Amino acid sequence: MESPSPRCPCGSSKLSRQPYYRWRNQQVTEAELTGAYLVNALLDAHRDDPAFGYRFLADEAAIAGEVMSQRAA
Repeated sequence: MESPSPRCPCGSSKLSRQPYYRWRNQQVTEAELTGAYLVNALLDAHRDDPAFGYRFLADEAAIAGEVMSQRAA
């Protein structure tokens, strides 16, 4: 079995190169970045106090600067 190329994993995973490079070069959108920060704040709050529910998580996200509705937490 040949080793996968460190530059392009297309050969080992049977992906064509053009869609892979198009995906790799696309920029992260502002909405995706905001969502990632929100998820990170929620995971940090849940890791600190796993017994609390969604209202606590929404409050902790607001303290971290990620404003959201309580029903979305």
